[in-house]
Amino acid sequence: MTAHLRYPSPTPPGEYDAIEVAPGIRWLRLPLPMTLDHVNCYALEEEDGWTLVDTGMASKHTKALWQAIMAVPLRGKPVTRLIVTHHHPDHIGLAGWFQSQGVELITTRTSWLYARMLTLDEQRLPSPESLLFYQRAGLAADKRAVKAQERPFNFRDVVAPMPLGFTRIAAGDVVTAGGRRWLVRIGNGHAPEHAMLWSLDDHIILAGDQLLPTISANIGVYPTEPDADPLTEWLDSTRALMPHALDSHLVLPGHKLPYLGLPDRLVEMVADHEAALDRLLDLLKTPKRASDCFAPLFKRPIGPETFGMALSESVAHLNCLLRRGLVSREISPDDAWLWRAI
Repeated sequence: MTAHLRYPSPTPPGEYDAIEVAPGIRWLRLPLPMTLDHVNCYALEEEDGWTLVDTGMASKHTKALWQAIMAVPLRGKPVTRLIVTHHHPDHIGLAGWFQSQGVELITTRTSWLYARMLTLDEQRLPSPESLLFYQRAGLAADKRAVKAQERPFNFRDVVAPMPLGFTRIAAGDVVTAGGRRWLVRIGNGHAPEHAMLWSLDDHIILAGDQLLPTISANIGVYPTEPDADPLTEWLDSTRALMPHALDSHLVLPGHKLPYLGLPDRLVEMVADHEAALDRLLDLLKTPKRASDCFAPLFKRPIGPETFGMALSESVAHLNCLLRRGLVSREISPDDAWLWRAI
């Protein structure tokens, strides 16, 4: 597993650092308040300032880190543009804050629409649709009763307000930044219309969360689209990148370390999920709820802090098997979906 990967920069930057990983490209690492405790951001040097890639979550601490980094490692040169790979809070969290300082936001239309919508949507208690989703996934009645009285995760709690206005990028566009021309490629599954930038002038990829080393990007189903099949979208996206990947590509990911060895990593990522689907299908020889399906999918115990993401991934894998015609589902007496292999 991942033994084929090479890490040319094995020591990550400290919170107040910005280290050069390629000519004109600085690597920053910002903290996150979760099990995956960091996000990688990048600064591309221009003649008149910097173009940033992703921002971290919105918090007083993260803003203070950015101010310190811009003052010293980035030498006080202004940030003029921000490219956001996808709409998740750890990547777009401070986009609005940068925009309020005159920075141009560049991202895909879907990423902007999702982020803008979610920052405007405040839920003080879980919606009926969310509670039904948990019920269908097999969450016990007592746990649903507790959730029903708790404030759910709100995007706006960790993402700065986003003003109107952005610059759209789409598949096939070419963006000039940091002295390079970057081809926009699009992935799906982890996040809709996730942008990656592939350098046309050397072998560098700004990959966001679509091409992570050593870990799999979260691929989940949520109450907003309970019958979605993001895993098929992710597998299709990964396979579509295979003809373009070179062993010499330096991949600059959204988490973990920059790495070389992308062709083998793409094969491995697909194989890992296909193997997980096989293990899950074997488990479903006996009918199971989504909440019963963690063991064949995850290599670690699932505690309260990771339960929600694990549940969303279980539903994603089940929906993929349903789309392939390998499982069926029916409503149990407690109004949960019972899944079984055909």
